[in-house]
Amino acid sequence: MQPSVESLVRLLESYRGRDKVIRTFCYGSQLVGGVLSQKAQSDVSSHQLGKRLLLFSAQLSHCRTVLRLFDDLSMLAYSHSYGIGGGEEDAGVRLVSVLTNVADQLYYPCEHVAWAADAELIKVKSDNWWLLSTVLWGTSLLLGILRSLRVLLLLKKKLKRYERDGGGNSRSQLRRQMRRESLSILSSMADLGNAIHWMPPGFLWAGRFPNWLVGLMGTISSLIGLIQMNAGDSDGTDGP
Repeated sequence: MQPSVESLVRLLESYRGRDKVIRTFCYGSQLVGGVLSQKAQSDVSSHQLGKRLLLFSAQLSHCRTVLRLFDDLSMLAYSHSYGIGGGEEDAGVRLVSVLTNVADQLYYPCEHVAWAADAELIKVKSDNWWLLSTVLWGTSLLLGILRSLRVLLLLKKKLKRYERDGGGNSRSQLRRQMRRESLSILSSMADLGNAIHWMPPGFLWAGRFPNWLVGLMGTISSLIGLIQMNAGDSDGTDGP
């Protein structure tokens, strides 16, 4: 078996890897489906294919929502292992990381309640719970951006010190870390754009994104997630 195929099999055998692949296909289908469905009604075949791809994307999104029913314990274990961030050198990074973990931990039960309400397992309105889960996801993304910006600032200071004092290996390692943080910022900003789109109308650009733009933002974020996982740099949890 070719190495590339073996890598894909290993990726799909892990829960996180499979989720990232499903997420990529979900948003990729929404991107292509959104573009095709906007074509003129005279192009019936493309229009219908676009609609099918959007339906396929919705099913994959629902699949990920169901799978996240079992993510609470792993998130709790991660939050417990991180604690109050005693291993962090910077107090700002520590505070933001703890708040991010709290937002992530609260996100899951809120989404579970919304899902159960839509499935008519419980008799509550799902709208407010979906809104709350989206707010928590957006809060987590915003905190993640702030954390990465702070880490980038600290890394730049370290890099200047190493350039002054020497140390080639340390400088190359710092540059790799800075690239990872920059990718994290780009990924979180793309997801934050979608999170705001799913907020109630009237809040910034809520509800104004066409399907293809939602798909584009999510595809960018998902591809970055796959790149980071391939580089062994995936330690968080993925939202919608």
